[in-house]
Amino acid sequence: MTADAPGRIVLLTTSHRVAPGLLSWPAWQVLHGADRVLCADPAHPQLPYLREAGVMVEEAAPDAQELVDDSAGGRTLVVIPPGEGDARLTDGLARLAGSGRVQMPDLELLPASYDLPGARLLDLVQVMDTIRAECPWSSAQTHEGLAKYGIEEAYELVEAIEAGDREELREELGDVLLQVVFHARIAQEDAEEPFSIDDVAGTIVEKLIHRHPHVFGTETAESAEDVKAHWRRTKAAEKQRESVTDGIPLGQPALALATKLASRVRTAGLEVAAPVSVGGGDLGERLLSLAVRAEAEGVDPESALRAAARAYRDAIRMAEQVD
Repeated sequence: MTADAPGRIVLLTTSHRVAPGLLSWPAWQVLHGADRVLCADPAHPQLPYLREAGVMVEEAAPDAQELVDDSAGGRTLVVIPPGEGDARLTDGLARLAGSGRVQMPDLELLPASYDLPGARLLDLVQVMDTIRAECPWSSAQTHEGLAKYGIEEAYELVEAIEAGDREELREELGDVLLQVVFHARIAQEDAEEPFSIDDVAGTIVEKLIHRHPHVFGTETAESAEDVKAHWRRTKAAEKQRESVTDGIPLGQPALALATKLASRVRTAGLEVAAPVSVGGGDLGERLLSLAVRAEAEGVDPESALRAAARAYRDAIRMAEQVD
């Protein structure tokens, strides 16, 4: 290799969301074949694993010109930047390359580990831990105190779905997810029955697998109705409920409650007539009858009433403009 042969500078990036030491094969190859491996952060989580694998890492932070000079003669230098990157170095290399006055080595960005789908959820858990520990308001919250926000966020999510606003939908999904992570973080501190976000996720994973034997087991499902039947059977076996009304939250909006009761009656094959108004009797009975009829016809009366209410709101605004 001649003294004026271009060298190679490799910026080796890693994800903090992947366990340290789990690097790609190309990353290990370049690490073991490099003339120098440099890292400015002595606390970088990858360093113990690299050294254990026989990679000699120097704790150094040369500038761009020093790296270019050291790579001369065909040498390969690997730089492991900190988790937030190294703008000083990358900007310096860009300026040298753009000047046209420097013989530049080959520059390469090599991701050594990649985020898996869902990896950003780890960031959310970490941020929630920090907020719970350091924010005066968040650290004082309880399950009971947060309950109302869960209801509000659920309604805002429904509104975003009905409005068809994709940006709003993404934001509201995040707000609902925050409620889950917040409650799980509070639950970790319970003195008698603590559980974490991992326990929450593990529980729903087990439930989903158990209730989808046509996906994870040997049963078959040819239609959405078959899937619903599987779900009802496994849920009934799990809960061992005495009544089809067990598990229906009575605190939900009245129209949704009536619809849920009607749905349970229909799917259970029961013959239970809704109260019938006589001679223009109780308004509640008439509303219940409408909800039962809507459910039987495949209409969600809650959504239908909301749509009608929105149209009524628009009519009110039009009338206000006329006045």
